[in-house]
Amino acid sequence: MRRLTLDKTNKLCSLIAIEALFSRQPGVESALVYPVRVVWRINQSRKADRETPKFFISVPKRRLRHAVDRVKIRRRIREAYRLNRLDMLDTAAGPLDIAFIYVADKLTPYHAIERAVTRCLTKIAGRKDGQPPCSAE
Repeated sequence: MRRLTLDKTNKLCSLIAIEALFSRQPGVESALVYPVRVVWRINQSRKADRETPKFFISVPKRRLRHAVDRVKIRRRIREAYRLNRLDMLDTAAGPLDIAFIYVADKLTPYHAIERAVTRCLTKIAGRKDGQPPCSAE
């Protein structure tokens, strides 16, 4: 049976790595699958060959004013990522840094978030090996 836990080692905590994700450097890619926007890059500064992808989740206060709602969305995104990450990211080309940003203005049901996160992970899996970006969808 596969291990589906998320440890501290799976979280992206480095401010330098987070700033590099949101810079306009080559190698940083993004996709929007409503209600989630995903930004990712292969982090060459991490030395391990098959290190697990590191991620973080951002739910802006501008979108959801109440902390309870932001925490609820963050938990839904984390659960969708936890359940679907192994299926999509098994063959990582290197250590990935991934950011999930919630872009909707209202609470979204879990099934819609899970569908969006799954589609984001398939986009990452399809383009992580240096393939050119596909046309806008």
